[in-house]
Amino acid sequence: MAEKEFKCSQCDLPEGRCACEKYCCLCQNMEGVRLVGDGLYYCTDCREACDYKTQEEIA
Repeated sequence: MAEKEFKCSQCDLPEGRCACEKYCCLCQNMEGVRLVGDGLYYCTDCREACDYKTQEEIA
């Protein structure tokens, strides 16, 4: 069974096609942000602190 593709909660597109402004929804950092399963973007530090995984990290 294939994993569900992560999509931006704002535009409903995958990270590679998303044209939304990308910033961490917790700290507003704009560096190293990635989309996670809840459809929001998080920076590396916040992803690690919250134990969130990117699409590639769960595959």
